[in-house]
Amino acid sequence: MESVRIRDIGQHEGGEVTVRGWLFNKRSSGRIHFLIIRDGTGFLQAVAVRGEMPDDQFELCGTITQESSVVVRGQVRADERAMGGYELSVTSVELIQMASDYPITKKEHGVDFLMDNRHLWIRSPKQHAALLVRHEVIRAAQDYLNENGFIRVDAPILTPSACEGTTTLFETDYFGEKAYLSQSGQLYNEATCLAFGRVYCFGPTFRAEKSKTRRHLIEFWMIEPEMAYADQEDNMAVQEEMVSFMVRRCLENRGRELRLLERDLSKLKNIKPPFPRISYDDAVALLRTEGREFQWGDDFGAPDETLISERFDRPVFVTGYPTKVKAFYMQPDPNRPETVLCADLLAPEGYGEIIGGSQRIHDPDLLAQRIREHCLPEAAYTWYTDLRRFGSVPHSGFGLGIERTVAWITGLEHVREMIPFPRLLNRIYP
Repeated sequence: MESVRIRDIGQHEGGEVTVRGWLFNKRSSGRIHFLIIRDGTGFLQAVAVRGEMPDDQFELCGTITQESSVVVRGQVRADERAMGGYELSVTSVELIQMASDYPITKKEHGVDFLMDNRHLWIRSPKQHAALLVRHEVIRAAQDYLNENGFIRVDAPILTPSACEGTTTLFETDYFGEKAYLSQSGQLYNEATCLAFGRVYCFGPTFRAEKSKTRRHLIEFWMIEPEMAYADQEDNMAVQEEMVSFMVRRCLENRGRELRLLERDLSKLKNIKPPFPRISYDDAVALLRTEGREFQWGDDFGAPDETLISERFDRPVFVTGYPTKVKAFYMQPDPNRPETVLCADLLAPEGYGEIIGGSQRIHDPDLLAQRIREHCLPEAAYTWYTDLRRFGSVPHSGFGLGIERTVAWITGLEHVREMIPFPRLLNRIYP
């Protein structure tokens, strides 16, 4: 008998199939057991009726516990009342392993309890749906880049120097030398884009930030494109096209999951280029009109980003930040050198920055000056300054944070649910 995945069950209407999975839930009504089976691709109601299967197997259906692993065989039939529109008329059940005392039940559980049991919580429908959307976001981002001439060239996780500032580095011993967990692959992308033209890397990044907000993780994943012969205008055009492409793919392929998460899909359907823009100066003025005592030259906090973004129905670029609040490698605006050619892309609905990007300094003397001004160890950046000595060109790039992007697309509140095993300020288990 053919073994099928639940997501494909509709292709086998009227046929006999085998489904391998786990018991998510069940209820009984005398001579009938209703078993909800999950297999990682979906959920299926399997109906076991006394007299339509061996008596011992019918009795087994009454004793199978939550999350026991089972192989269920039967006939597929359409039923618009059932989840997914189909159900299985059971002819036999094989128990693989009987689970005992599964800790996550229908009752309300606290966040700490659920996080302690994160290895099991990811089996629940909403957590499962969020991680499927994450998969779609990652796949769509890479598809967009691959289809638009970008080459994936990954950057190292262990690095000899900082990228985003020295205050959030995780330090480790590297055979007697200091090494750090990567904050970003960007500096290495700048090397590879001069070899390949358009590149991106994808991987985990680490920030030792003592933050407990709903937007922050200690370990998070970024996809980071970099482009040679590209200015900041080119950079923002790629960003808005890629984000729109990702949202469109989630609507096309993960509509069921988004509906399960109770996402307002109408807000996502509106995401298309061009994205609105607001200068840092105008953003500061906006905050002041809203009663916030904000000083020009400060960076925006989460409440500030929320106030700015809620004026727009799609992501908004905030451009031209002050030089002093941005990284050492950002190209100054030639018309206003106290600001840099950069933009943060803020997601609507209060989700904050999902992309940070800029044009990079391509002048060797200016880069050397910036490294000294930031008190960075010049020897550790020799290879990076070499890039400005051997064929330097204007170039730009950005980093998109996967977890914040998924939080926005799903409409869920906290980034800890957007990654299988979150690393938070007070949590490294499991």
